[in-house]
Amino acid sequence: MTDPIRILLTDDQALFRAGLRVVLDAQPDMEVVGEASDGAEALDRVRELHPDVVLLDMRMAGVDGVETVRRLFSGEVEGPLPRVVVLTTFGLDPAAATAIRLGASGFLLKDTTPPFLFAAVRAVHEGSSVIAPNDLSQLFGADVDRAPAPQPEAFQTLTDRERIVFGWASRGLSNAEIAAREFVTESTVKTQISSILGKLALRDRVQLVVYAHDHGLAGAREDGPAPA
Repeated sequence: MTDPIRILLTDDQALFRAGLRVVLDAQPDMEVVGEASDGAEALDRVRELHPDVVLLDMRMAGVDGVETVRRLFSGEVEGPLPRVVVLTTFGLDPAAATAIRLGASGFLLKDTTPPFLFAAVRAVHEGSSVIAPNDLSQLFGADVDRAPAPQPEAFQTLTDRERIVFGWASRGLSNAEIAAREFVTESTVKTQISSILGKLALRDRVQLVVYAHDHGLAGAREDGPAPA
């Protein structure tokens, strides 16, 4: 049996943290290893406990969620970094959009159901996101209407096959779904995604979707199967 997913809860409401701890600890593959009441305390707990996933409230007294994500991914914390899922009280939260740009792997509404919460924790732990491209476009609000930035030079370094995979991934398709459409193996898609992220200096698939959205590349792909 693999080790459980180590989770850090960060919220300034003790009762909310207690409720999350109960439902998460009841899962055989999850363990709440610590709690924090604001971002400063959360950063200390990350250094101390090395969690796999941080559930992070956006609106807290003291150091809020956005500043916590900024500091976490700016090099203030050394070593392997956890995946971060931000918690919001309403869907189109500009603070959540900022946190995603800064490195968070997605967002959840605080009134989400336990099964969806469990699925989200498992997904981000495995390197996926917990936000669909359509939700991402709505989340960015005013950003949707601004002109896309020029296509970066780094994008030109992608091969034809990688551009096709990039297009599918920007739509939120999984490795299995991309593999089925392009008649290749999942391991091939995984290798191509890793290459794309490396060439574009992106941390994960959420950042890939943001990148595609910002540069007017979301969903763009060539017709037909990938070239041999």
